[in-house]
Amino acid sequence: MHRTSTRILLSCAAIGVGGGIVAGASGYLAAAFAAFGPLLYGITVGTHFLPSVVALALLKRPGTAILAGVLAGLVGAAFAPWWIGRFLGTGLLVGALLELPFLLTRYRRWDPWMYYLSAVFSGLVIAVAVFFALGAEYYVWWAWAIALPLWVISPVLFTWLGRLIAARLAKAGIAQSA
Repeated sequence: MHRTSTRILLSCAAIGVGGGIVAGASGYLAAAFAAFGPLLYGITVGTHFLPSVVALALLKRPGTAILAGVLAGLVGAAFAPWWIGRFLGTGLLVGALLELPFLLTRYRRWDPWMYYLSAVFSGLVIAVAVFFALGAEYYVWWAWAIALPLWVISPVLFTWLGRLIAARLAKAGIAQSA
C-alpha cells in the first residue's frame, strides 16, 4: 500500500480551505441565481472544481482531487451548514470525475488536455443531472439552450484558473518536495 506523506495531506488541507471559502461564497451566489436568474445558475458550478484542479495539477498524486474537494466541501459547509450534503457531494463527485482520465492512465500522464477533457465531461454529467432534477419539462427550449452550456463552460473556465494557480504556486516553490 502506498503511503501518503504529511506534506501531501497538509497541502490538500490548505487548498481545500481556500477552495471551501470560495465555495461557501459561491453557495450564496448560486442561491441568488436560483431565485432571480435560474438560467445563470450553472456559472457557479465551476467554483467547486477549483480546489480539486489546483490539488491535482500542483501535487500530481492519486486521490488529491478527491481529498481537496471533500475538504473544500467541509469548509464551505461551515458557511452554510444546511448545504452540507450539497457541498460534500459536489466535492466528492467533482474530485472523482476529475481524476478519472488520470486513473485510466494509471497516473502516468499529466497532459493539460486531460484536465479539460475531464472538466467538459464533468460539466456534461452535472448539466444532465440538473436538467432532469430541475424538471426539464417546465422550461422552454431556449432557456435550456442558454443554461446548459453554462454548466459546461464554467468547469472549463475554473479548470483553466485552477491550473494557472497551480502553475504559479509551483513556480513560487510551493509543494516542491511534496
